[in-house]
Amino acid sequence: MTDVRSLFEKHMQNDDPTGWFEELYALADGNPDNVPWARLHANVNLVGWQEREQRNGAGKSALVVGCGLGDDAEFVSAMGYAVTAFDISETAIHWCKRRWTDTRVTYVQADLFELSFEGQFDFVYESYTVQALPPPLHKRALENVAATVGGELLFVCRGRDDDAPQRDSPPWALSREQLTTLERGGLQVASFEDFFAAGARRFRVLYTRL
Repeated sequence: MTDVRSLFEKHMQNDDPTGWFEELYALADGNPDNVPWARLHANVNLVGWQEREQRNGAGKSALVVGCGLGDDAEFVSAMGYAVTAFDISETAIHWCKRRWTDTRVTYVQADLFELSFEGQFDFVYESYTVQALPPPLHKRALENVAATVGGELLFVCRGRDDDAPQRDSPPWALSREQLTTLERGGLQVASFEDFFAAGARRFRVLYTRL
């Protein structure tokens, strides 16, 4: 499996903090075992939330941020939403289209920092994308996520106390203070869950547009 830390550090030295995603997917050479976060099933924190909430997205639009190999996007589609899913990696998007040949999801290559989706979506799902970015990019990334939300945002990340030290490589846990950036982007907290799963502290937060 690709050494994520070495790959990330190489791109940071080249002042390219997001370029390592495309290289990682390209180096994987079509083998999901070479993508550290590829589970080939939807995120359990999304699945568990939907089992509890029983959302019906019929007639509504949804956006999946940083879709990777598409499992979460397909799950949100099965909830009834008309889904657009994007990833910065062109290779990942091609991979999605090969995996899901009969999909209803619209897969597109796009950069979170250059989106033109302002307020377009009834439901936005972001899981583990922001935490894979270097801390200096977190605020801007959160602002851009917030800007896409027309209705609700389900946000899942690793969590930490506000004063807890940060790691020196991905993933970087986010604090509740950092997440207030989403509120300053016009969202309000509908529910906030702070729990441990798979050996790590997690936040699962539902936001609604004011």
